[in-house]
Parts: sequence; C-alpha cells; structure tokens
Amino acid sequence: MSKKVAYYGIFAALSVLMGYVEAMIPVPLPIPGIKLGLSNVIVLLALYVMGTKEAFFISVIRVFISALLFRGFLGFWYSVAGAFLSYGIMVLAKKSGKMSIIGVSVLGGIFHNLGQIVVACLIIGRTVVFYLVPVLMVSGVVTGFAIGIVAGYCTQYMQNRI
Repeated sequence: MSKKVAYYGIFAALSVLMGYVEAMIPVPLPIPGIKLGLSNVIVLLALYVMGTKEAFFISVIRVFISALLFRGFLGFWYSVAGAFLSYGIMVLAKKSGKMSIIGVSVLGGIFHNLGQIVVACLIIGRTVVFYLVPVLMVSGVVTGFAIGIVAGYCTQYMQNRI
C-alpha cells in the first residue's frame, strides 16, 4: 500500500513538473492553445502501468495544482475541459484494445484541444474560436504522436517495476 501511495505522489509531482517545463518552452507558432502536452506522458504512463482510477487521480491532482501555481482561474477551466475529455477518450480507446499507446495518445491530444475550444467558446460567448479547430487538430495529432512514442518507451521500462 505504501509503495502505491509513493507512486501516486511521484507521478503527480512529475506531471506538475512536466507542465511547468512545458510552460517554459516557447511555442514558435502564434496560435493560442498549441502546447506539447508533456504532462500527458505521465498520465498515459499511469493509465498503462497503474490503471484507470490511478491515472484519473493523477490527472485531477495535476489539473488542480497546475491551475493554482501557473494558470489561474480561467486556465483552470481550460485545463479541466481538456484533461477530462482527453482522459475519457483515452480510457475508451485503450479499453477497446484496437489501438496502440500512440493511437491512444493521438486521440488524447485531439480531444484535449476540442475540450479547450468548447470552453473558449463558452467563455468568450462566440463561435469565432472554431476557426482554430483545423490547426489544433493537426497539432493534436503531431504532439499526440510524439507523446505516445515517449510514453510507449517509458511504459516498456516501467511495466516490470511497479
């Protein structure tokens, strides 16, 4: 039991740290919402190595702590929408057994961006933000692919250790 709690803490801290590192990396494109999704490496790793409940707990902790430390109130809503929609689709895709961790990650990236677009539309009160959808879908695929590769390597290493 104490080993499991220690892994919760390590994974939650790593996901917050990855979010912080990501905030320090400048994105060369002037399009709002494009991010690397480094924290998702940890959530994917938890999903594949620890389980769905554990990954959900880690995702919740990451969203709350990151919002308090880095993003503020509005950033919290964007994070909640993106993280929970992404998490839900990744769990369904993984349970289907028809996708690799890379495919699951790509879906997570796409749906994270969709969740944030919906929240932006609700906050702004206009549908003008939907012009970002094509670009954010492409970025979700590209970053999801990269994050899936990294998470896949990490999962192979971690599977025999937890």
